[in-house]
Amino acid sequence: MVDQRVGGWAFILGIVIAIIAGLTAGYLDIVTAGYIALVLVILGLITGFLNLNDKEMQPFLIAAIALMLMQLSAGGLGLIPYVGLYLVSMVSNIAVFVMPAALVVSLKAVYRLASRAS
Repeated sequence: MVDQRVGGWAFILGIVIAIIAGLTAGYLDIVTAGYIALVLVILGLITGFLNLNDKEMQPFLIAAIALMLMQLSAGGLGLIPYVGLYLVSMVSNIAVFVMPAALVVSLKAVYRLASRAS
């Protein structure tokens, strides 16, 4: 119960930080942006370890794949006047947050599949 609460708060905090960091795109120096990315990766790992159960694994991984594909094509968002840079930055930051969680969840899924097969 406590684990899911911590995982839930880590998820909310990660999304909020990713959006705020996206809105401040262009104002952050490289060191600050690196620390923000580090915090997002740590929160993503916490989310992946604590927040998802067996029933949520497949939908989460599908959503993560969709987000990664969107992040790859986010350059088109940059063409939108005035807000494009911020949208691209937000999508990139959310992807940085979700990638470690997707890694943990996919490794959990592979482990569970392998342990059932043997």
